Amino acid sequence: MKRILSLALVAVVAVAAGIWYMNGHSGQTEVNAASAQEVTDGEAAEIDTSSVQEMVMGEEDAPIEMIEYGSFTCPHCANFANNVFPELKKDYIDTGKVKFVFREVYFDKYGMWASMIARCEPSKFWGINEMIFEAQSDWARKDSEVEIANALRKIGLLAGLDKDKINSCLEDSDKLRTLVAWYQQNAKADDVSATPTFVVDGETMSNMGYSDMKAMLDEKLAE
Repeated sequence: MKRILSLALVAVVAVAAGIWYMNGHSGQTEVNAASAQEVTDGEAAEIDTSSVQEMVMGEEDAPIEMIEYGSFTCPHCANFANNVFPELKKDYIDTGKVKFVFREVYFDKYGMWASMIARCEPSKFWGINEMIFEAQSDWARKDSEVEIANALRKIGLLAGLDKDKINSCLEDSDKLRTLVAWYQQNAKADDVSATPTFVVDGETMSNMGYSDMKAMLDEKLAE
């Protein structure tokens, strides 16, 4: 379980002014050094996050709402996405029993980059989410920032995003700052200190295997 080091100060890697850009001659995506901005809890509380779209799967009026707080760089989150979520989706989400919400947690700039690509086209979010977690052991272990950037960019291209769309999304520093504030507001409200954390009908729960999750959901459905 990956722990959040601080909710008071989160380093936001600015993506504006050429952190990610396309080199028209070489076809390579380059990552420049960036200064970090800090978003304090007080600042986060003042930022309007109403533009952030909740990523929801399932029936809106499902009897149970499950929120996952996860990081794209968290191995335990990848394990949940790859090995638990498919069963959860088949048994509870697709059958109208659970409305599932995914909310990103930002540990590092790489998770932020992944989030910006996943959210680049909302209609493709769940597919890109799946691709990012499936390939996490590959892209997250690259030797350099440029290699990580290119690997994430490749995922976006494979998902059907074009180069200009990817660059535009990654250069949207206002959106990134809003997302970080949104994450901080939610994490504070739901007392999130590790990932993955689940909030099920308002009750915060830590990571668990599918058998335990199934038992918990069945108990709630029987209430």
